[in-house]
Amino acid sequence: MSFLRKLAEKVTPPKVNLKLNLSDSVFFLGGDIKGELIVSSEEEFDSEEIRCELQCVESAKVQKRIYSPSLKREIFTEVWESATIYSVKPSLSGPLHISKGFSNKFPFNIPIPITMKPTSKSVDRRVTWTIKGVVAVKGRPDAVSPTVEIQVAQPPAAPVVKEVIREVVMVPCKYCGALFPQTEIVCPNCGAKRTA
Repeated sequence: MSFLRKLAEKVTPPKVNLKLNLSDSVFFLGGDIKGELIVSSEEEFDSEEIRCELQCVESAKVQKRIYSPSLKREIFTEVWESATIYSVKPSLSGPLHISKGFSNKFPFNIPIPITMKPTSKSVDRRVTWTIKGVVAVKGRPDAVSPTVEIQVAQPPAAPVVKEVIREVVMVPCKYCGALFPQTEIVCPNCGAKRTA
Protein backbone atom coordinates (compact mmCIF):
# COMPACT_ATOMS: atom_id res chain seq x y z
CA MET A 1 0.00 0.00 0.00
CA SER A 2 2.82 2.40 0.84
CA PHE A 3 4.37 1.76 -2.62
CA LEU A 4 1.15 2.86 -4.32
CA ARG A 5 0.94 5.90 -2.04
CA LYS A 6 4.50 6.93 -2.92
CA LEU A 7 3.75 6.41 -6.61
CA ALA A 8 0.62 8.56 -6.34
CA GLU A 9 2.62 11.30 -4.59
CA LYS A 10 5.09 11.38 -7.49
CA VAL A 11 2.34 12.42 -9.93
CA THR A 12 0.07 14.55 -7.73
CA PRO A 13 0.83 17.91 -6.15
CA PRO A 14 0.45 18.28 -2.38
CA LYS A 15 -3.02 19.11 -1.04
CA VAL A 16 -2.45 22.82 -0.48
CA ASN A 17 -4.87 25.70 -0.98
CA LEU A 18 -3.19 28.79 -2.46
CA LYS A 19 -4.92 32.16 -2.76
CA LEU A 20 -3.55 35.46 -4.04
CA ASN A 21 -4.80 38.69 -2.44
CA LEU A 22 -3.71 41.76 -4.40
CA SER A 23 -3.67 45.26 -2.88
CA ASP A 24 -5.15 46.95 -6.00
CA SER A 25 -7.03 46.15 -9.17
CA VAL A 26 -4.69 48.25 -11.37
CA PHE A 27 -0.90 48.56 -11.11
CA PHE A 28 1.42 51.01 -12.88
CA LEU A 29 4.66 50.62 -14.82
CA GLY A 30 7.52 51.71 -12.55
CA GLY A 31 5.42 50.83 -9.48
CA ASP A 32 5.07 47.66 -7.40
CA ILE A 33 2.61 44.79 -7.33
CA LYS A 34 1.76 44.36 -3.66
CA GLY A 35 -0.25 41.62 -2.04
CA GLU A 36 -0.03 38.38 -0.13
CA LEU A 37 -0.10 34.67 -0.91
CA ILE A 38 -2.23 32.69 1.56
CA VAL A 39 -1.09 29.08 1.97
CA SER A 40 -3.13 26.49 3.88
CA SER A 41 -2.22 22.79 3.81
CA GLU A 42 -4.24 19.60 4.17
CA GLU A 43 -1.19 17.32 4.32
CA GLU A 44 2.35 17.23 5.72
CA PHE A 45 5.30 17.69 3.35
CA ASP A 46 8.56 19.60 2.84
CA SER A 47 8.51 22.51 0.41
CA GLU A 48 11.66 23.71 -1.37
CA GLU A 49 10.35 27.21 -1.95
CA ILE A 50 7.23 29.37 -1.86
CA ARG A 51 7.23 31.95 -4.64
CA CYS A 52 5.20 34.12 -6.98
CA GLU A 53 5.54 33.98 -10.75
CA LEU A 54 4.88 37.21 -12.67
CA GLN A 55 4.78 37.07 -16.45
CA CYS A 56 4.12 39.50 -19.30
CA VAL A 57 3.24 37.93 -22.66
CA GLU A 58 2.87 39.81 -25.93
CA SER A 59 0.79 38.19 -28.68
CA ALA A 60 0.43 39.36 -32.26
CA LYS A 61 -1.64 38.18 -35.19
CA VAL A 62 0.63 37.39 -38.16
CA GLN A 63 0.24 36.00 -41.68
CA LYS A 64 1.93 32.62 -42.16
CA ARG A 65 2.26 30.32 -45.12
CA ILE A 66 0.82 26.93 -44.19
CA TYR A 67 0.52 23.90 -46.43
CA SER A 68 -3.08 22.87 -47.05
CA PRO A 69 -3.41 19.13 -47.85
CA SER A 70 -6.86 19.62 -49.40
CA LEU A 71 -5.65 22.36 -51.81
CA LYS A 72 -2.21 20.74 -52.19
CA ARG A 73 -0.45 24.09 -51.92
CA GLU A 74 0.62 26.66 -49.38
CA ILE A 75 -1.92 29.29 -48.33
CA PHE A 76 -1.67 32.39 -46.15
CA THR A 77 -3.35 31.96 -42.77
CA GLU A 78 -3.69 34.30 -39.81
CA VAL A 79 -2.18 32.85 -36.63
CA TRP A 80 -1.38 34.21 -33.18
CA GLU A 81 2.27 34.20 -32.14
CA SER A 82 3.24 34.83 -28.51
CA ALA A 83 6.46 35.74 -26.75
CA THR A 84 7.23 36.21 -23.07
CA ILE A 85 8.69 39.71 -22.79
CA TYR A 86 9.09 39.74 -19.00
CA SER A 87 9.17 37.02 -16.35
CA VAL A 88 10.23 37.03 -12.72
CA LYS A 89 9.91 34.48 -9.89
CA PRO A 90 10.55 36.21 -6.55
CA SER A 91 10.96 33.85 -3.58
CA LEU A 92 8.66 34.43 -0.60
CA SER A 93 10.12 31.64 1.55
CA GLY A 94 12.99 29.18 1.37
CA PRO A 95 12.77 25.50 2.36
CA LEU A 96 9.96 24.96 4.84
CA HIS A 97 8.40 21.98 6.60
CA ILE A 98 4.63 22.30 6.17
CA SER A 99 2.47 20.31 8.54
CA LYS A 100 -1.17 19.30 8.15
CA GLY A 101 -3.37 22.28 9.12
CA PHE A 102 -0.59 24.81 8.33
CA SER A 103 -1.90 28.26 7.37
CA ASN A 104 0.19 31.37 6.75
CA LYS A 105 0.30 34.61 4.75
CA PHE A 106 3.36 35.47 2.67
CA PRO A 107 3.45 39.17 1.70
CA PHE A 108 5.10 40.19 -1.58
CA ASN A 109 6.19 43.39 -3.29
CA ILE A 110 7.21 42.88 -6.94
CA PRO A 111 8.58 45.89 -8.88
CA ILE A 112 7.35 46.41 -12.46
CA PRO A 113 10.01 47.88 -14.77
CA ILE A 114 9.01 51.26 -16.25
CA THR A 115 10.33 50.07 -19.64
CA MET A 116 7.74 47.28 -20.02
CA LYS A 117 4.48 47.49 -21.96
CA PRO A 118 1.11 48.15 -20.30
CA THR A 119 -1.83 45.73 -20.60
CA SER A 120 -3.55 46.13 -23.96
CA LYS A 121 -5.96 44.23 -26.15
CA SER A 122 -6.65 45.06 -29.78
CA VAL A 123 -7.75 43.19 -32.89
CA ASP A 124 -4.21 42.11 -33.83
CA ARG A 125 -2.09 42.64 -30.70
CA ARG A 126 -2.31 41.80 -26.98
CA VAL A 127 -0.13 42.40 -23.93
CA THR A 128 -1.18 40.30 -20.93
CA TRP A 129 0.20 40.35 -17.37
CA THR A 130 -0.42 37.31 -15.13
CA ILE A 131 0.62 36.30 -11.61
CA LYS A 132 0.34 33.05 -9.67
CA GLY A 133 1.58 31.58 -6.40
CA VAL A 134 3.64 28.37 -6.29
CA VAL A 135 4.68 25.95 -3.56
CA ALA A 136 7.62 24.01 -5.03
CA VAL A 137 8.09 20.41 -3.82
CA LYS A 138 11.06 18.21 -4.71
CA GLY A 139 10.10 15.01 -6.54
CA ARG A 140 6.43 16.03 -6.94
CA PRO A 141 4.47 18.43 -9.12
CA ASP A 142 4.31 21.95 -7.65
CA ALA A 143 1.13 23.19 -5.98
CA VAL A 144 -0.05 26.22 -7.97
CA SER A 145 -2.68 28.88 -7.26
CA PRO A 146 -5.16 29.93 -9.94
CA THR A 147 -3.46 32.30 -12.41
CA VAL A 148 -4.72 35.87 -12.01
CA GLU A 149 -4.65 38.33 -14.91
CA ILE A 150 -3.73 41.80 -13.69
CA GLN A 151 -4.09 45.22 -15.28
CA VAL A 152 -0.84 47.16 -15.70
CA ALA A 153 -1.23 50.75 -16.94
CA GLN A 154 1.02 53.64 -17.92
CA PRO A 155 1.81 55.81 -14.89
CA PRO A 156 -0.24 59.00 -14.75
CA ALA A 157 1.56 61.94 -16.31
CA ALA A 158 2.95 64.50 -13.91
CA PRO A 159 0.91 67.71 -13.94
CA VAL A 160 2.45 70.41 -16.11
CA VAL A 161 3.01 73.62 -14.20
CA LYS A 162 3.18 76.67 -16.44
CA GLU A 163 5.17 79.59 -15.18
CA VAL A 164 3.75 82.93 -16.25
CA ILE A 165 6.33 85.58 -16.81
CA ARG A 166 5.03 89.13 -16.98
CA GLU A 167 7.04 92.00 -18.22
CA VAL A 168 6.86 94.97 -15.89
CA VAL A 169 7.45 98.38 -17.46
CA MET A 170 9.48 100.66 -15.18
CA VAL A 171 9.07 104.44 -15.34
CA PRO A 172 11.32 107.10 -13.78
CA CYS A 173 10.02 109.41 -11.05
CA LYS A 174 9.84 113.04 -12.32
CA TYR A 175 11.14 114.35 -8.98
CA CYS A 176 13.78 111.91 -7.65
CA GLY A 177 14.60 109.87 -10.80
CA ALA A 178 14.07 106.45 -9.13
CA LEU A 179 12.55 103.73 -11.30
CA PHE A 180 9.26 102.20 -10.20
CA PRO A 181 6.63 99.94 -11.86
CA GLN A 182 4.21 101.67 -14.23
CA THR A 183 1.34 100.05 -12.32
CA GLU A 184 2.23 102.03 -9.16
CA ILE A 185 0.61 105.42 -8.60
CA VAL A 186 3.08 106.71 -5.99
CA CYS A 187 6.90 106.64 -6.15
CA PRO A 188 8.12 104.18 -3.46
CA ASN A 189 11.30 106.26 -3.01
CA CYS A 190 10.05 109.84 -2.48
CA GLY A 191 6.25 109.38 -2.24
CA ALA A 192 5.46 111.76 -5.14
CA LYS A 193 2.43 111.02 -7.32
CA ARG A 194 3.12 109.74 -10.81
CA THR A 195 2.42 112.46 -13.36
CA ALA A 196 2.28 110.51 -16.57
